[in-house]
Amino acid sequence: MTAGSRATGQTLWVAARTLLVCTLALGVGYTALVTGIGQLALPAQANGSLLAGPGGAEAAPVGSALIGQSFADAEGEPLPQYFQPRPSAAGDGYDGAASSGTNLGPEHPELIAAVTERRAAIAARDDVPADAVPADALTASSSGLDPHISPEYAALQAERVAEARGIPIEEVRALVARFTEAPDLGVLGSPRVNVLRINLELDEREAAA
Repeated sequence: MTAGSRATGQTLWVAARTLLVCTLALGVGYTALVTGIGQLALPAQANGSLLAGPGGAEAAPVGSALIGQSFADAEGEPLPQYFQPRPSAAGDGYDGAASSGTNLGPEHPELIAAVTERRAAIAARDDVPADAVPADALTASSSGLDPHISPEYAALQAERVAEARGIPIEEVRALVARFTEAPDLGVLGSPRVNVLRINLELDEREAAA
């Protein structure tokens, strides 16, 4: 074996060992470490933050608190007994495999037309002036998966939800206040209402009545 061949063999052996060590350390060790920390520190989030339907923990999961979903009938019409989420541009709506915003600028004709149409539809559905509809009810989030709406949008829908379910409006408004989450650490983000959580609470109360 020549000196050149030996040098090449040594180089390949060093490269193979480096690849093996990096694979074990970064591909296996790091993954196991991060997974373990997630399970210990944030188990709910690490496992998808799944929420069960009426019936408690034994009921089948109906969604994730981290990912929005639509509350509409088979024709896509919003169900009046549920709080409605903000629009979604992810696939056909809230598609976790196609997370995306519209990527349309504020002066794009398509976005202007969509906002105008949504404003008119929401104003008619909730019997409010068009200029009372908040921005988050009209525009999709950058991910298209936002599970929250603003307290203002929730309050706007409260009367319609109360009427559809035949419960006092004060009870629905109290639920909106109860499910309004403060900004993270008191300063990050804005107050928000998780749509799935509040709708599940309404279903739970109706099932228990």
